[in-house]
Parts: sequence; structure tokens; C-alpha cells
Amino acid sequence: MEGFSNLVDGINYLKNQGYTEDFNLKENCLECRDRHFRVFHDEFEIDKWYRIEGDDSSAENSSILYAISSDKYKLKGTLVNAYGVYSNDITDEMLSKLSFS
Repeated sequence: MEGFSNLVDGINYLKNQGYTEDFNLKENCLECRDRHFRVFHDEFEIDKWYRIEGDDSSAENSSILYAISSDKYKLKGTLVNAYGVYSNDITDEMLSKLSFS
């Protein structure tokens, strides 16, 4: 898996790989294109994910960059979230989908 020294490099790399949508995490779905598309947990896949450390390598300054695709809507895009999706108020289905081991 590729590693990135910062979030901008990671996003630019994924955009060059075709992940052009900018997904926003909502309670029970992902949204993009000014809320035109609402993609629910069973309508997308996480193709890759990257943990990007902040300057001091503490979890509070880290982000997770997800590369996400939806065959149903023919979308590919990115989602950036603070380390630990459980810090957001989201449904159990979304939590399970965005969790990794």
C-alpha cells in the first residue's frame, strides 16, 4: 500500500487514479455533488485506505483517507475522516463499513 507524507499528496494521487468525487460522511450515508447523491453502506466499497500521520504522529493529528467506489452510481471518490470513525455520530452500518483492522 502506498504511503503519503501528507493528506494533499494522498488526495492528488487518488484523483489521478480516477477517485474524483469528494464524499462527505453523514449519519447513515455518504453524500457528494451537493447532496445530489446519497450512497448508503450497501452501495459502496472501500477500495483502499491510508492512515496519514500529523506532524507529531499522535492519533489526534491523524486522518484516514478512503478511496471509495460505488458501482450502483458509477462513482469513485475520496473521504477524509479524523482517525477513528467512531468519533462521528454515524449508524452502526456505516461504522462497520468504515472500520478496519
